[in-house]
Amino acid sequence: MELEDAYGAPTRIELAAASGSHTAFKVDCTQLVSVACLEMKCFLESVDKKHSPIELTNGVAVILGRSPQTCIADRKCSKNQVELVANIEKRIVRVTQLGPNPTTVGEVHLKQGESTLMNGDQTLYMVNSVYPYTLVFNNESPHSFTLAAKGKTLIKKRGPAASPKKTITDFFVAATSKSQQEEDDKLEPSNKRTKRQESELRATDERDGSDKEEISSKPKEFQDMAANGSNTKISNESPDTLTGGTCSKDSWEEHGKLLVFNKKGVRAFSKIAGFDIDGTIITTKSGKVFPTNADDWRVLYSEIPKKLKELLKDGYKVVFLTNQMGISRGKLRPEVFKAKVEAILDQLDIPVQVFVATGMGIYRKPVTGMWDYLCEKANDGIKVQKEDCIYVGDAAGRPANWAPDRKKKDFSCSDRLFALNIGIQFYTPEEFFLGWKKALFQFPTFDPKKLDPNGPLYEPSSASLVLSSTEVVVTVGFPGAGKSTFIKEHLVPKGYAYANRDTLGTWQKCVAACEEAVKNGKSIVIDNTNPDVESRGRYISCAKKAGVPARCFLFTATIEQAKHNNRFREMTYTGKGHVSVNDMVINSYKSKYVTPSLNEGFSEILKIYFVPSFKNPELKSLYLQFSEG
Repeated sequence: MELEDAYGAPTRIELAAASGSHTAFKVDCTQLVSVACLEMKCFLESVDKKHSPIELTNGVAVILGRSPQTCIADRKCSKNQVELVANIEKRIVRVTQLGPNPTTVGEVHLKQGESTLMNGDQTLYMVNSVYPYTLVFNNESPHSFTLAAKGKTLIKKRGPAASPKKTITDFFVAATSKSQQEEDDKLEPSNKRTKRQESELRATDERDGSDKEEISSKPKEFQDMAANGSNTKISNESPDTLTGGTCSKDSWEEHGKLLVFNKKGVRAFSKIAGFDIDGTIITTKSGKVFPTNADDWRVLYSEIPKKLKELLKDGYKVVFLTNQMGISRGKLRPEVFKAKVEAILDQLDIPVQVFVATGMGIYRKPVTGMWDYLCEKANDGIKVQKEDCIYVGDAAGRPANWAPDRKKKDFSCSDRLFALNIGIQFYTPEEFFLGWKKALFQFPTFDPKKLDPNGPLYEPSSASLVLSSTEVVVTVGFPGAGKSTFIKEHLVPKGYAYANRDTLGTWQKCVAACEEAVKNGKSIVIDNTNPDVESRGRYISCAKKAGVPARCFLFTATIEQAKHNNRFREMTYTGKGHVSVNDMVINSYKSKYVTPSLNEGFSEILKIYFVPSFKNPELKSLYLQFSEG
């Protein structure tokens, strides 16, 4: 038979013998066949064939765009339009858009700075859905080759080589499409091995230190758990620590706004050591507050890997719990963050369970939804002993210059409040990993636990909440101050008409409703924020024209309490019928607010206090948690 050598020259090879899994070949020439001629290579190929394929070297960033190399002269295509990084072993390429105009990969439309993964079945459109490219993998062989020269004999060894350990720069390409894998699995009969299964089985048999060998060295009950993911509970050697089954493979789960990652080897324990990720386990390589790209990260302190492994030896389950609002806001692609998590765990080389709150709601720290899910549904039925648990995070409420190197103040206190809500011991990364003394910190000004459920509803107490004669009541207060709940409980049942801009749409319609009510001799309450003299004056004028009094109900909830109430409303869906309120809207009210005065034309001003009441203990428990950091 003939092969080409590394330089393209034909090399004559004669079959000498075949035996077992090795085949010996006799080489007629003095040159050895190069391993490179049998390795797989990746090329980016223009669909219109206007230029030669562009080779993508494994793990090396290649930047392409408008240039003689691509034959693209379109000014809408930047000279640095895309960055391509190939992982040839996985037959996948990371595509990052650098230019201002959109790049498309398959059905994914990228924006500047965004990345996605491309495989051989997809088409890359360089810019504005034109200039298509595909991937070509050449010199592919179903087997790996080990070539050795001894005299004039080459040895060809069957079977795939062991996969190299994933490096930090590979973390994007580690996010192989889960949906594609599921489709592949559907095509594989459970009672029949496919070629892919056979290949994977051979790889497992030949891999040094394989999972099969690891399982066989364990007791029988551990073999069973590793084989089928059993939830059988096993007692630990320590009598005061309960343990559960071992996770048999890496897996991601999605539960609404919660992502859960189970790293292979994770075991359930009654003792939990929880950690935030950003600013606690990792920081940016660039030194900037926010990462400049998805690769911009490194482990925060060199002591971290050792400390985490010590926790595992001490019978703790190590868990990461992180808020990632960028996912729900569309600023962070879920598959990118998943791959980053896996890369972090690969570098740490420990089994960790990861919980990711992707949006607002009960899972977002400092509310304890992630912890509750861990305890109730993700710990193999093993009861968590809070007295033995810890949580470590950098959002600790520390003021400016809290450290000798004059560090900036913490962006929030959410991690410390998270631990406080749970009722477990809290540490900062510096305290836990470096042994620093505890730093000063400040709690938020609003503490929901300090609200008096038996306090007065309003003052002056001598005033009447409801009048028997026709009147106009104008509410004033932050969004989330409790206006609607109070009005619907105390005034509407007494026959007051109700006008609200959220439901009517405009203030003009609210004024029209006011005019119609007083014209018919009916009292009405205007349930809007009404922060300034102008907004309140519309309804005072309406009352004067009708010859009826206008009173002001001033809701005294602070901005911190209003934000807390709004979070509670979002988590419990009690705000149905309200326009969704974010912090920008609440802060806008504060900037416009003018304290109401009798000089505006009000006959009376009542201060209304927020007095919490709850339908059940669960709602009360949720409300009393810190929800703002």
